[in-house]
Amino acid sequence: MSAVTVDEIKEALRDVYDPEIPVNVLDLGLIYDIQVNEDQVYVKMTLTAPGCGMGPYIAQNAEWRIAEIEGVGEIEVDMVFDPPWNPEMITEDGKKLLGID
Repeated sequence: MSAVTVDEIKEALRDVYDPEIPVNVLDLGLIYDIQVNEDQVYVKMTLTAPGCGMGPYIAQNAEWRIAEIEGVGEIEVDMVFDPPWNPEMITEDGKKLLGID
């Protein structure tokens, strides 16, 4: 069994979207940290706004998507609001998708 990689986690997170914004959580800049320790995955992420009611939904979708990767065991998705998200965190690909390049 091969070890899970951070790149595999990033690729999986490209399939997770904020339902209100047509850009994945990775390109939105919502993913602050990804750590992999053998089969354990830790993801630190945020939301575009602390009061976003979709937060639990987005975190659950991230967890479900990561769980689909072969070799993943325990998953922890930690929702944080420090530092606060801002539009500067959007990747170039994300800006193109939003038409703000």
